[in-house]
Amino acid sequence: MSDDALAQLHRLRTPEGVAATALAAELMAQGLDVLPALARLRSRVGAEHAGPAWELARLRARARPVFGADADVLFLTADTLEQAGRPALAARRARRLLSGEVDSAADLGCASGTDTIALARAGATVLAVDTDPLARELTAANAEALEVADRVWVVAGDAVDLVAAARGGEVAGCGAAVLDPARRAGGRRQLDPDRWSPPWSTVATLLDRVPHAVVKVAPGLDHERVPAGVEAEWVSAGGSIVEALLWGRAVSVAWRRASLVRGDDVLELTADADPGPAPPGPVRGWLHEPDPAVIRSGLVSLVAADVGATLVDPTIAYLTSDAPTGSPWVSSYRVDEVLPFNLKRLKALLRTRGVGRVVVKKRGSAIEPETLAGRLRGPGAGTATVVVTRVAGAPTALVCDLSDR
Repeated sequence: MSDDALAQLHRLRTPEGVAATALAAELMAQGLDVLPALARLRSRVGAEHAGPAWELARLRARARPVFGADADVLFLTADTLEQAGRPALAARRARRLLSGEVDSAADLGCASGTDTIALARAGATVLAVDTDPLARELTAANAEALEVADRVWVVAGDAVDLVAAARGGEVAGCGAAVLDPARRAGGRRQLDPDRWSPPWSTVATLLDRVPHAVVKVAPGLDHERVPAGVEAEWVSAGGSIVEALLWGRAVSVAWRRASLVRGDDVLELTADADPGPAPPGPVRGWLHEPDPAVIRSGLVSLVAADVGATLVDPTIAYLTSDAPTGSPWVSSYRVDEVLPFNLKRLKALLRTRGVGRVVVKKRGSAIEPETLAGRLRGPGAGTATVVVTRVAGAPTALVCDLSDR
């Protein structure tokens, strides 16, 4: 935490800072170049306020597509904006966590307050805890800006100590808890949960002692880590995992859950027990790529059964069937050619079919899609999707969605 950052935030919360940020947003909306805009801003509000106000206005503009109207009053830093979850998903988590008679929650590591605000808006009184003074100040500022400050108490505290002291189903006197361990250190992703902050031992203790809890985890978390009776959920949007969650035993209703964000809706696929793998079979007329939430949750076989598909290989999460499907849980490609992976043969086939532009996808292969796409590019006007994978254990290229223009 930088003392300068905290001092800047204090200045931005003053009436002068609020006015400077509003003026910066106006200048930005006019489309002025940065240097002339900053010069005008300095002449109006002074150098002390100009730089921080311009930066905050810029961050609010970046946040608007995700945060909506809230972005216009939020206090942000570049780091907290990058790390902040989607408010709609925070609201979804809060509603589920507070189901039943729970009306108080601890946000154990409040950062900029996204979860704190969602919990307060869902009706809880919230204890927002963080060791970082800047995080606490941001949370307090945002709770006030979004008019939930009367439901929020921001305090200094360490999640490790608070969870270790949890008793009677409560932590820090609250009946529910949200924990989002830091999974990066020194700019690098920490793949080992024991190296998270707080570490996995704290995660496990919280899930054991506080039944109304939800913990954000890395999407690649080993299923072996998930405690018995705890539901694991993977949420995707736009073809990528946006969050992975472990739900405490009081709110767990399934073994695994895959959730897919589509606009304002969230589709869900659940299983009460491991459904096992889908059966393998030969490549047929259509290839289906399951949504990453389905893959990570281990529910591919449920989708396979629903669309009448089999796996192209027992170890690869590509499905194949005779017909297209409208299932939202897969992206589908028409299979036009199947051949053993050989660069020379593949290039010759594409030239013969007049293909010049290629999108390469891969699973179970060491190839670099961008590199291969460049090598396959040709003079033709046609397009194709080339999927490099294994079929029944053999390296294979599937040429899909061929078009002559």
